[in-house]
Amino acid sequence: MNFRNKKHKPLEISLTPMIDVVFLLLIFFMVTTTFSRESAIKVMLPQAEGQQAERHEQVLLLTINKSGQYFIDDKPLSDKSLVTLAKALRASRNNKNIPLLINADAASPVQAAISVLDVASKEGFSNITFATQKQD
Repeated sequence: MNFRNKKHKPLEISLTPMIDVVFLLLIFFMVTTTFSRESAIKVMLPQAEGQQAERHEQVLLLTINKSGQYFIDDKPLSDKSLVTLAKALRASRNNKNIPLLINADAASPVQAAISVLDVASKEGFSNITFATQKQD
């Protein structure tokens, strides 16, 4: 029998497989993350009961804050005039069937929302929706 001590190589820990696994996990989490579209403008939506409207991939978002200022896709308009609003709606519309989603603050003037409806219908928008939140 041979009982001599065999010389063992020193163990090496390779970091390459661990780095590969970390990068794969990083890619997995980046791909599976869902991004929610949150408005940077603070708007307290009015409450309503009813069914939820169908979601569209592409919508034109028009926001009205408490003071009646208009924002299109979170970009403020230069003034509150209806002519400026009409020009901005005309310029930001890509196709005729794009829906218009109106986020009006609950404390905003009703006249501002009525004016938006009037201008949008004159500009040819046929699919107009108001955003609301569920009642408590």
